[in-house]
Amino acid sequence: MSKAPTMRLDRLLANLGYGSRREVQSRIDAGEVVLDGAALGDGGQRLAITPDLPERMTVAGRPLDPPPPFTLVMHKPLGVVCSHKEAGRNVYELLPERWRRRNPAISTIGRLDADTSGLLLLTDDGGFLHRVISPKAHIEKRYRVQLDRPLRGHEADVFAGGTMMLEGETTPLRPAVLEILGPREAWLTITEGRYHQVRRMFAALDNHVVALHRDRIGALGLPQSLAPGQFRPLNETERAALFA
Repeated sequence: MSKAPTMRLDRLLANLGYGSRREVQSRIDAGEVVLDGAALGDGGQRLAITPDLPERMTVAGRPLDPPPPFTLVMHKPLGVVCSHKEAGRNVYELLPERWRRRNPAISTIGRLDADTSGLLLLTDDGGFLHRVISPKAHIEKRYRVQLDRPLRGHEADVFAGGTMMLEGETTPLRPAVLEILGPREAWLTITEGRYHQVRRMFAALDNHVVALHRDRIGALGLPQSLAPGQFRPLNETERAALFA
């Protein structure tokens, strides 16, 4: 078993967004940082960064935020974007304010546009992020699609063919699976993440997506307990389901 990494207490708390090193030391001096029932007084004390640390440590009476690496599963609501560079409210504003100061920073694993809701993952683990989004991973992503016009019956064969080209691109799409739910509604499962891919696929067949919701990545489904805008840490079983 590998040995848990260690870190100075003041650096750990500063990296988790609790304040600058000076502000963190003031919290420590005030007795706000408690480990295993005892207040800690030395910011230079090194602690083992173990998964159970949030269960053993409190800051101002509240459990310590999850130390890195950690991943969140979120039910992304409509009307928010996934990038700091895009105009409008973004998903990071749904997180606790201090989480936006964490180091390493939290990033979304892929993106959903403002008009798409559903399963979104956020992480501070760069290696895990790249493992999920790597084109070589071919991880399935399923979307519930509502359309402006009725399906004509040929869409499933076109999407499954592996020869469909999107406008402005030179590489055909990988085969995708369409499951019809109704005249204007279907599940679409893809294994890529190209820019606005689902909307562009239907646009190429002269249809328009009016509502889009992602409910699954790999074998990980959107937890039913999460209302739009809610999130929670992803557990190890759920992490493994992404690659199942």
